[in-house]
This record gives sequence, structure tokens and C-alpha cells, in this order.
Amino acid sequence: QVQLVESGGGLVQAGGSLRLSCTASGRTFSRYTMGWFRQAPGKEREFVGGIRWSEGSTKYGDPVKGRFTISRDNAKNTVYLQMNRLKPEDTAVYYCAAPPPLTPGIRSSAHEYHYWGQGTQVTVSS
Repeated sequence: QVQLVESGGGLVQAGGSLRLSCTASGRTFSRYTMGWFRQAPGKEREFVGGIRWSEGSTKYGDPVKGRFTISRDNAKNTVYLQMNRLKPEDTAVYYCAAPPPLTPGIRSSAHEYHYWGQGTQVTVSS
């Protein structure tokens, strides 16, 4: 089993920054992709971005390209989502997730992810 715990959410003004963390436990994560998703009220879960744990390659959803950055700390089994130039439309619950091990590439569909954290609220005020 894989356990994922997010932290770092909160309230920030538009234009500000936040960094979310996702700490993983339970497996060897070198075989995993880690993804970040978000879900706003009344909307479907949306792909924010992902990272290949082994080599660190990343992929981002169009709404966050150029503003958000994903990184990882292998020693801490932690993935980070650095969010800059935040906008009110970034307000959502943010989740980290992992697909089954050895899943190729960085998947952008939530249906392909089996393990989920509990989510952390990010609110951006205008």
C-alpha cells in the first residue's frame, strides 16, 4: 500500500505563492510517477502536473504552465508543488496521487491514479 499526506495549503492573496508538500510512505517510490490534481466546487478533478520520481521529468497542465513547479526530495520521499502568481481560479482542494508502479509516462487522467492523499485546501483571494 501507498500512503500520501499533503500539507501546505492555506489562504493567499492573488499574485502570491504557496508551496504544497506530499510525503509518501509504504513503498519504494523510484518506480512511481507522482501527480498533483485539484478540484474546485462543482468541477471535475483537474490535472495540475506530475513528476517521474526516478529521473525528475515533469509535465504540467495548461492552466498552470509557467507558474507552478513540481520537484521532489528522494531522501524525504516528498514531492513539492511550488505555486507562484496565484489566481483566484486556482482556488481548489489540491491532491497528490500515484498510479500503479511502472505506469509509463506521466498520466493526466485522474482515473489512472490509484493512490490519493486526503487533499489540502488552497484559497486565493482577489
